[in-house]
Amino acid sequence: MFFLIAYIGSVVLINYAFSTAPHLDIIWSAWGGLVFVLRDMVQIRFGHGAIAAMLAALVLSYITSDPSIALASATAFAVSECIDWLVFSITRRPLRDRLWISSALSIPLDTFIFFGMIDALTPGVILTALGSKFAGVTAVWLIMAWRLRKQALVS
Repeated sequence: MFFLIAYIGSVVLINYAFSTAPHLDIIWSAWGGLVFVLRDMVQIRFGHGAIAAMLAALVLSYITSDPSIALASATAFAVSECIDWLVFSITRRPLRDRLWISSALSIPLDTFIFFGMIDALTPGVILTALGSKFAGVTAVWLIMAWRLRKQALVS
């Protein structure tokens, strides 16, 4: 439940932050990396129920943020969630690999769609957003691999 609340709250707060202080876009883009980690945790726990969480976050974002920010967020999330759904539904690889594969495909698209739609597509923002998102998913992948090795040693 913690990850679900943190995910929804982070989406809403980031969209609000972009709406109220767009000049701090590099900070908000770094925070975006956390959203992908939280989304992965929600996806692990609730499966495709993560889409309902995303929809709740986007409705709240539309109410609390600039509608153009909420629309950009909704569009980027829709594309990345479709990619995640495809990877999680089709691929039979271990969960940690599916997380990384889906992120490798969805993160760049999500980043370019969102920042392109809000006219913030600058090299600094793109590098920060991509770097933080890939760092987050890599950390999750490493933790999951470590836990798997630890379980194998115990067994």
